[in-house]
Amino acid sequence: MKAIVSCFALLLACGPCASAPFELAISPSRFELSGKPGSRIGQALELQNLASATTEVAMRTIDWSYSDSGDITYHDELLPGSCRPWVVLERRSVSLPARSRKSFRFQIEPPADAARGECRFMIAIEGMEPAQQTFIRSGGTSLTLPVTGRIAVAVYVTLGGAQPRLDILQISMGEDQGMRRALVTVTNTGDAHGRLDGSLDATDNRGKSFELVPEGTPILPGQTRTLALLPKAEDGQPAPAPAYPVKARGVLDWDRGSFKVDVELK
Repeated sequence: MKAIVSCFALLLACGPCASAPFELAISPSRFELSGKPGSRIGQALELQNLASATTEVAMRTIDWSYSDSGDITYHDELLPGSCRPWVVLERRSVSLPARSRKSFRFQIEPPADAARGECRFMIAIEGMEPAQQTFIRSGGTSLTLPVTGRIAVAVYVTLGGAQPRLDILQISMGEDQGMRRALVTVTNTGDAHGRLDGSLDATDNRGKSFELVPEGTPILPGQTRTLALLPKAEDGQPAPAPAYPVKARGVLDWDRGSFKVDVELK
């Protein structure tokens, strides 16, 4: 999957910041890889400095956790079972001249006895203050000072044939972020993350036709998550606000299967 993530404002700030935010684009926005225990998996990020001045960024790995409600937490410390010790980064920091691009390489080296499952971590690209530049270059192992911004790129590596197993438990109406929306509840009984995809052809109470698409966030192994089914925006226009009840039918799918849906949402 190829995508660009831009950072024109403070992203996931780690404390008070005094300087201007960095302007950076990263591609891809995430990695979904597979490998074998005892093998070496090499990949590269493309970093693009959109600013008119040289930018220096720190590069490191972080752990993360993700709640059933979709709240993400970043962890500097190693979580139990973390696979970050398997990761080798090309360098600790990167200097990007104005309007330039650079490739940044990293490797994942799972040991030969690594169990079947999914290795998950993030590569954090963080803006640096001069004090932090000195700290990094002196061999500091953690960033305890404020940073001017962060872009975190998720890396998923399945090992030993690990895979998701998604099932839809129900489709219903409910409250989501203070709004009344169509919701789909999905469980993952597999040993790797999955994502729900596809679309439903919908018609509302006024006869207006549109598509409903599931929120594309991950469902981690062992999770049961309730995701919004959102009206799809067309041609740059705002998504329609449906007049319920809505009749919807179509197929919601994932990497290894699909679900036929024919439902009335009231």
